[in-house]
Amino acid sequence: MNKVMSRTPLPRPRHRPPTRHDTRRPSSAPRRAAADSRTAARTAAPQPSSTRASGPAQPPRTAPQAPAGPPRPTDLFADRLLAVLSGQRPVHWMLRHTAGRAYDDLARLAARAPLRTRGARPVVRDIGYYVAREGALEVFARIAAGSRLRALAFRLELGADLRWRCTAVETGPRAAP
Repeated sequence: MNKVMSRTPLPRPRHRPPTRHDTRRPSSAPRRAAADSRTAARTAAPQPSSTRASGPAQPPRTAPQAPAGPPRPTDLFADRLLAVLSGQRPVHWMLRHTAGRAYDDLARLAARAPLRTRGARPVVRDIGYYVAREGALEVFARIAAGSRLRALAFRLELGADLRWRCTAVETGPRAAP
C-alpha cells in the first residue's frame, strides 16, 4: 500500500518559553526615584566571589530542534489551494502551478468559495497522499475552520521540467442549508 500520512502532530514543548529579550516596550509610567536608587546601589555593590558567575550569562537551555528540510510539494500545494479556495488569494495566483483542466476547475470552485468561513481562518489540519505512479501523487487534505472540518483532494504530477503541477482539484460536498 502506498498511502502515506505526511503531517504529524507537533510535539508539546517540555520547557518554559524563552524570556523576552526585546527592549522595545510600550510606554509606561515613569520610574520612581526610589526604585532607581535601589537599582543603582545593587549594580554598584561588588558581588561575593562565591556567587559571581564565571563568564558571560548563559541563555536558557532548550530542546534541540531538528533541522527543517525543504517543504514537501503536497504541503505547499495544500496551502496554496486553501488560500485560493478560501478567498485569501486570487485564482490567477495558481495559473503557473496548474496544468490541463485543473485551472478551469479551480476557477469554477473558487467562484463558489467552498472553504471561505466567517470568523476562524481555515487551516490545513492533516495531509495524506497516495503514489499513483512514478511522478504522480493523489493528495487529500483535511481543512479545519473553527469546529468545521472540510475535505480537499488534488492530484500533482511532475512535469518534464521537474516542477510539480496540480492537474485536478475537488472539494467535499457542500452542506445543505
